[in-house]
Amino acid sequence: MGATKQPGGMGSWGEQGPPDLAALIGRARAGNLEAWGEIYRLFAAPIFRFCRRALPTREDAEDATMEIFMKLREKIGQYDSSRPFQAWLYKVSANHCWDMLRRRRIRQDLETEGVEEMPLEHPDPSQLDRMLEERTSEDVRRALAKLPARSRMALVLRYYSEMSYDEIADSIGVRRNFVGVVLLRARHQLREVLGGKAAAMAAGETR
Repeated sequence: MGATKQPGGMGSWGEQGPPDLAALIGRARAGNLEAWGEIYRLFAAPIFRFCRRALPTREDAEDATMEIFMKLREKIGQYDSSRPFQAWLYKVSANHCWDMLRRRRIRQDLETEGVEEMPLEHPDPSQLDRMLEERTSEDVRRALAKLPARSRMALVLRYYSEMSYDEIADSIGVRRNFVGVVLLRARHQLREVLGGKAAAMAAGETR
């Protein structure tokens, strides 16, 4: 589950991003409606995929996508043009999704909850990578949906949005020192879900 894998991410334009993005953002900031429409056309699909992984249902993801772009028009003045626009957009999206989960009281309030249950050994990254490669994107999405909200969000932010530990801590409301613990626990949980699915499929084939 390395950071170089970006299923459904915004990497389809290459490292330089979409053509003339800076100029497009400048026109959008000036209130140009056509520029806003182009930004939506460029980013709506990857933001929807991000929300679909982070939120429980497709309907939630559809609502969140629309709300994020409405919020984007309010926040565009806060964007620092010296930083990548995609990273900033992901941060706005992550904060919005986390707020949705928190409003529904899905959020785990204690940042250290479950730490005592953490396994002492790190999961084998190659084993998890193999599991992910053997699954369809729909299988992975369903597995993520079975994780606790904070675990799911942490994995999505780290591996699909490539956020730093500081950015993840800020988005999900934990101290930076606990981000590694949350991610470690989340990887174990994901491996268990995927492993359980594989075992169930194998049992069905032997019947």
